[in-house]
Order: sequence, then structure tokens, then C-alpha cells
Amino acid sequence: MTVKVGIVGYGTIGKRVADAVMRMDDVELVGVVKQSPDYEAQVAIKKGIRLYTYEDRIEKFEKAGIKVSGSVQDLLSRVDLVIDATPDGVGAENKAKLYEPRGVRAIFQGGEESDVGEVSFNALANYEMAVGRRYVRVVSCNTTALSRLISAFLLHGYRIRRVRAYIARRGADPREFKKGPINDVVFNPATVPSHHGPDVNTVIPTVNIVTMAIAVPTTIMHLHMVNIEFEGQVTRGEVVKVLEETPRILLFNASRDKFESLAQIIEWARDMGRPRGDLMENAVIEDSVTVYQNEVFLMQGVHQESIVVPENIDAIRAVMNTMGKWESIRKTDERLGIVMTGKNYNMA
Repeated sequence: MTVKVGIVGYGTIGKRVADAVMRMDDVELVGVVKQSPDYEAQVAIKKGIRLYTYEDRIEKFEKAGIKVSGSVQDLLSRVDLVIDATPDGVGAENKAKLYEPRGVRAIFQGGEESDVGEVSFNALANYEMAVGRRYVRVVSCNTTALSRLISAFLLHGYRIRRVRAYIARRGADPREFKKGPINDVVFNPATVPSHHGPDVNTVIPTVNIVTMAIAVPTTIMHLHMVNIEFEGQVTRGEVVKVLEETPRILLFNASRDKFESLAQIIEWARDMGRPRGDLMENAVIEDSVTVYQNEVFLMQGVHQESIVVPENIDAIRAVMNTMGKWESIRKTDERLGIVMTGKNYNMA
């Protein structure tokens, strides 16, 4: 079965998900919806992507010399499912105005409130919960990274007593020039817990997690400093082995390979030929992994522009019930070029 997909919103996440969909052999990209006839719309056309827009904006595109294939309603009539990658809050409006009236299944992003979907989704954590659902929310970049990390240990049979995570968030994405330049550290928000912990609980309800966050003047990646307390004692060797075996987690060694900053990790992704220099995996700093009796401390980098891309692809298969969890995760990773030696794609 080939699933016909439309993407509403062609910005930071939408264009990456569009490229990912086009690399799959079981999913067809019917088209994308753009609001503005800008350079990104021109790029989509050059890539052979059919462009759609809102009814009242078609004339604006035509005046700009950019051909559209129709309105958003035309796109919805041709797809099995839409991925909504619009700005925060717009997805919920689109659900009420566009998707529900037409009975179209939809996948939303983490900027939406959790109640926009029937389930908040992370492939490693709760793939099965999204099977056959009509509306699914792929959680945010930070929640995705934390959910993967926690799931790595749960899937290997470890019992977690509590998680404490301290997040230094990037101030803006590289393309968001209107948010900078800045010279500040912003409380993000100035409350404990930050929204990230409760959001993890929408995916893994049983985990005891508290998070704190600040925003710093960088556009590269987020950095997490994580403390996990287990029910029993663990060794550093066990922890490293778990991380080495878990899909979508990569270890970067500072002392051996001279990875000393997040910028170097992104440079590695560029040198490896990753599209746009994206890093879709958790970037765990191996040297930071420290164990005291039953507690683990570590740092991980989170590339906010791309980490949720694999989850969107897996969510398509879960919603349409076309493939099992581990088969989907492996297929997605192979097609995106992020399969690494030693990863275990059968932890059922």
C-alpha cells in the first residue's frame, strides 16, 4: 500500500519532512501547502513538488509567476493523510476548519497542545499507541530527544526511579533572523518544571521527570544535561552499551575524536554528507556519561531542525497501520541514511 501524503506548511520542519517522504518507497508526496510565494516555494517547484495554497492566495502566487496546482481543499481531496507543519497553534485551527470536516487523518507537530491529537507520539516509546488513530501529535524536538533516551533504558529492561533534565535551548533556528541578534540568557520559562517534562509524560506517563530550561544566544542545537536514577545499580559500561545499541542515538567522543562542541558535531554531519548538515539522532557526549551507584549523568545535543523528521515518517505508517514498529523504524532509518553498525532493530 502506498500512502498518499500532503504537507501543510513548508518551513523548517515541513520541507525536511517533504524530502524524507520523497525518499520512501511506500509513501507518496502529493504536494505541499505554502502561504507565501517566496524562495522556498520556488525551491519546492524546482524539486518537482506540486505546490498548493489557500484559495485567497492563489492570485498572489500567479502574480509572482509561481504556478500552483490548486487550493488546500484540492490537496485534501487527493491524500490519505496530511502532515501539518504550520506554526504553533495553527495546526489546531486547521484541524477544526480543514481536516475534521473532510475526515482527513492528520499528524501534528510538538508546538501544538497535546489535546490536538489522540496520542502524543515517539516511535521508540509508544509506536503501538498511534496505530489506526486519526490524529497524532509528534512531540517537540526536546521531548523527542528525552523520550528516546528514556526509552533506550526501558526497552533494555531497566527500571527508572526518576529523571531530572536541564535544557539549554537555542535562541532561534538559523533562518529566524527576526529573533536576533541577542546577548542574553532567557528563563525559558521561569518556572519549574518547564513544559518539557510534562510533555514527556504525554508519551511515557509512568516516568517521574522534572525539567528546567533556559534559552541561550545560539542557533546550532539544544544541549541537555540529564540525570537518570535507576531502581538498581548500573555500570558505565552497561549504560554505554545501551546507548550504542539503541537506534537514533549516536555517541560522540570528546577525548578520542576531539568533539568538543556542538558546532563540531554539526560539522561532522556536513562532512558525512547529511542533507543540510542535519543530525536526526540524539548526539550523546560519550565522555559525559558518568555513573554513581544507581545514577547516570550525561549530556546530549539535540538538532532542533531535524530530530523529529524520522518520527513523522514512522507516524504515517502507524496511523495508516501499514507496518509494525521495528520494521518501520529500520526502514525509515535506512531510507534516510541514518542506520549505524551495532544498532538493534528488534528490541520487542
